[in-house]
Amino acid sequence: MFDAQHRASRAQPAVDWPARDARLAALDRALRDGRAALTRAIAADFGQRPAAETELAELFPVLAGIAHARRHGRRWMAPRRAGVGLWFRPARAMIRPQPLGVAGIVAPWNYPLMLSAGPLTSALVAGNRAMIKLSEHAPQFAESLAALIGRHFDPAEVAAVTGGPDIAARFTALPWDHLLFTGSTAVGAKVMAAAAPNLTPVTLELGGKSPALVAPDARLDHAAARIMAGKLLNAGQTCIAPDYALVPTSGVQPFIAACRAWVGRHYPQLGGNPDYSTIISAAQFDRLAAWIEAARAQGATLHPLSDAAPDPARRLLPPLIVTGAAGPLAEQEIFGPVLPVIPYASLDEALAVIARHPRPLAFYPFTDDRATRDRLLDAVVAGGVTVNDTLLHVAQHDLPFGGVGASGTGAYHGRAGFDRMSHLTAVVVQARWNGTGLVAPPYGRRFRSLMRAMLR
Repeated sequence: MFDAQHRASRAQPAVDWPARDARLAALDRALRDGRAALTRAIAADFGQRPAAETELAELFPVLAGIAHARRHGRRWMAPRRAGVGLWFRPARAMIRPQPLGVAGIVAPWNYPLMLSAGPLTSALVAGNRAMIKLSEHAPQFAESLAALIGRHFDPAEVAAVTGGPDIAARFTALPWDHLLFTGSTAVGAKVMAAAAPNLTPVTLELGGKSPALVAPDARLDHAAARIMAGKLLNAGQTCIAPDYALVPTSGVQPFIAACRAWVGRHYPQLGGNPDYSTIISAAQFDRLAAWIEAARAQGATLHPLSDAAPDPARRLLPPLIVTGAAGPLAEQEIFGPVLPVIPYASLDEALAVIARHPRPLAFYPFTDDRATRDRLLDAVVAGGVTVNDTLLHVAQHDLPFGGVGASGTGAYHGRAGFDRMSHLTAVVVQARWNGTGLVAPPYGRRFRSLMRAMLR
């Protein structure tokens, strides 16, 4: 598959807008045709995941992203004027975006549609061919999307690959023109190592402990509601979910009460509520249960937010707040419906907690005071930020989405994705009449006079 795409990309290095637009239109048709089947497959892989959640959090942003790319792609690919230094005039300079060639995309299981079709949109609008390695942890979705892609695309343009870790290792070791991986920080390091022998440029969308910080002036009920909404979407199995919350010491108990009230309103009778997602696999459920037990054994206090009990058979894990968290809950990305709450006495103390962790993929400050907001935005370096809400920055097509440091490298979405998947070629067009001959050997008096002027 790779060889076929590579040969085709070298035979046709320039891809005009009609061809790019046709591929984006084919992707749109494939997803609309397969909407019901893809939604059912994702629900089957999770055990329970509401169709409404898949359509809201995956299908809608992907289709909107395709529409955005089709609306703006022709303009993005046009040459861009650039300045020319005084001593090089009247030459002209420009930046010409060119397709890189063949993009490899490694998609995770938690948002398998958005995190495969989203990067694919960036690859296609930039004029590339692409192959997607779909996650073996969402096998029914993988088979469904692979079949759709097979029906709607020539495999020399777009292809999907299924399989386990052995296939993933072979996939990431191919000499891609660009490799985009979404997943854990630990696996991201392995992907970068696999790409290094080929000097393959990579975009790594990773994760980490993304904090929510409730400032002293924040509306506590509002902050609790929006943090819960971001945390419980997909039962917390979201790379940009708020991982923990920093709350003023005096507000911790009211915050927990507000979270419990929000869960009661939005997920009544949670044990049988079809709107609440279950955990993707027994292994992930067991990991979360073990982390909760480890924290409890080290003195943490558990605050259940519903009357439902954990159900290992169904992989149902009700939402839980933990105070005094220790062990993995305090140190590792949680990726589940468990929210450590950390009290603080001052903003300096809260910011010190954030600084102890690697730079996060997302940051969620809650404040209505502009000076406090600006202070928090200056103090915390994160991949992206939503103020007074959660998750929303990822859905903005004119904002780049990506991490920083341990939470990732590179960004995509919208024009940022186009640029990431393009080679921005620097071009100088020399004028017919120019002065370059004045600085050619022999280096005599005229040359020395010019150099004095140029170095002045």
